[in-house]
Amino acid sequence: MTTTHTNTANTAVPRTLWRVLALCTAALLAAACAHRPAPSSAMPFDQAVTQAVDDLMVQTQKLPAFLAKVESTLTQRRIVIDPLLEGASGQQTEVTRVAEQRIVQRMQAQFKQFTVTPFNANEIGNAQYVLNGTLVRDKDASGAPYRLNLAMTEIKSGMVIAQSVARISDASLDTRPTAFFRDSPVNGKDRGVEGYIRTAETPAGQAADALYLERLPTATVLQEATAAYEAGRMSEALSRYEAASKRADGQQLRIYSGLYLTQSQLGRTADAERTFGTLARLGLESNNLSVKFLFKPGSTDFLADPKISAAYPMWLRQIARQAAQIESCVVVTGHTSRTGSEAVNERLSLQRATSVKARLVGEAPPLSKKLREAGMGFRENIVGTGADDASDALDRRVEFKVATCEA
Repeated sequence: MTTTHTNTANTAVPRTLWRVLALCTAALLAAACAHRPAPSSAMPFDQAVTQAVDDLMVQTQKLPAFLAKVESTLTQRRIVIDPLLEGASGQQTEVTRVAEQRIVQRMQAQFKQFTVTPFNANEIGNAQYVLNGTLVRDKDASGAPYRLNLAMTEIKSGMVIAQSVARISDASLDTRPTAFFRDSPVNGKDRGVEGYIRTAETPAGQAADALYLERLPTATVLQEATAAYEAGRMSEALSRYEAASKRADGQQLRIYSGLYLTQSQLGRTADAERTFGTLARLGLESNNLSVKFLFKPGSTDFLADPKISAAYPMWLRQIARQAAQIESCVVVTGHTSRTGSEAVNERLSLQRATSVKARLVGEAPPLSKKLREAGMGFRENIVGTGADDASDALDRRVEFKVATCEA
């Protein structure tokens, strides 16, 4: 009995210290950040990344010496970097990948009191901090087309201990989505991704998004799977996506997009169709089904390239089956990129929605009473560049939103 009591008491001391540290750190950082100056003027990309990292690290070093000393006895100051995202779409892009590389290089060169470890399942359990960030197209900022947000969160307490912002003057950055996000059939920006983005913009001294932190262990498995997919190691990618899907929080759009892509690449056609059916169901259940149907310019016909559109009949079949199984009605909404006049795009987006609706009814005739069509033109662009290539494919999406059926 004495031994058990002693072990419990010893365990309680570090936990108490952690709680005290978290509360003190939050109060001190909140006070300090209230007097932080606004982000400086816009600067070139590399310089902006350097400033954002330096600002973030300086904030962590402004804690009182006694707190830093106590903390050093409890942690090894290990940081994992959750891959940066483009803020509007929730995708990883070529430029967010470069930014992440620059962050690692700067931290390893200048801030050796921190150990930067890979964002994987083995390291997440040993890390004390997670760093995440977003690159945002800052349309209203004169001379600063982009803004970089970085946040450092203490995993145990769930508090953001440092947050920095840098404005980027470069107008042309490579915002093409990386291979996984380019190939994904649906937009995977769900509640967890939104929590990631929210955390990157959370001021120091405030709590990070709870769902984002809760999903971190699964996010590492997902990232390992995605890395394997983008490296062409499809069997490994499939195994890791399957492992992620079996976790308690594995019912995520990005995970099932990965399953679908790898099954398709490995020629497992029947499995891929079942997985897309699950994707459609998850999207409808969360009212967040946004599918990347791509059309010929100015037309309601799908692109003729079989590498792009060969799977569309199957997608429509599964969406129709899932929509037929729910009691609610579904609004089919077409979107277009910012090429051409507003009036033309309003009309075209509605025509495309009407065309998709007709195809769905062809798959499941009872849907004729449950589907409605709408056109948004380019009013709800996510990327907004009008490039009409892979970088703004999300702007030409078709969305399926659950709605109450009108009497």
